[in-house]
Amino acid sequence: MTRRHLLEMAAVGGGIAAMAPAAAPPFTLPKLPYAYDALEPYIDARTMEIHHDKHHQAYVDNLNKAVVGDPALAALTVEQLLQKIDSLPAPLRTPVRNQGGGHANHSLFWETLAPSSKSGKPAPKLSAALDKAFGGFTAFQDKLRTTALAVFGSGWAWLSVSPGGELVIEPLPNQDSPILTGKRPLLGIDVWEHAYYLKYQNRRADYLAAILQVINWDYVSHRYEELSK
Repeated sequence: MTRRHLLEMAAVGGGIAAMAPAAAPPFTLPKLPYAYDALEPYIDARTMEIHHDKHHQAYVDNLNKAVVGDPALAALTVEQLLQKIDSLPAPLRTPVRNQGGGHANHSLFWETLAPSSKSGKPAPKLSAALDKAFGGFTAFQDKLRTTALAVFGSGWAWLSVSPGGELVIEPLPNQDSPILTGKRPLLGIDVWEHAYYLKYQNRRADYLAAILQVINWDYVSHRYEELSK
């Protein structure tokens, strides 16, 4: 075979390689389980579009960048990454905490919302647990709302299952996840300003009153039953 033929084959091979599809990123943006305007009038469509398509996508993209050089880490779920954060290489801990937390928090957030006509009420098992932990559903809502209102700056108010199986409400800053401390999150209320500022501006209390009208209690109840097994 002549040198010319070898060069031609190399050129063709390089072209084929260049045309090969790129490997799929380890983390992808989940699709919203409803239309952007499904939570109107409580949460407006434009906020949902920007929140999901821009903010959540940025967390996904940045998490992919953080783990791209480590195939073993890229093979884990975001929940597994958060669970083992203390054993990650030091340069990855902050990106996983912030970007991985943002991805995990928002992925759960979308699922725990539903149009008000479908939001329902907690199922009996979760309802009984809320009664035991907080003294009733109304008292639980008051505590969750008060906790979210008191978050300074950006963060979340969480309802989680503790390692001991108890229901707990706690505020967490930024994109910290309850998973970081061994808890299993059931429901998070996002109080970053991008979650509500287009419609409610600085009226966080109004936003909190509204979002409690669109909680998907069927989903949260099912999640509680699964995590309680």
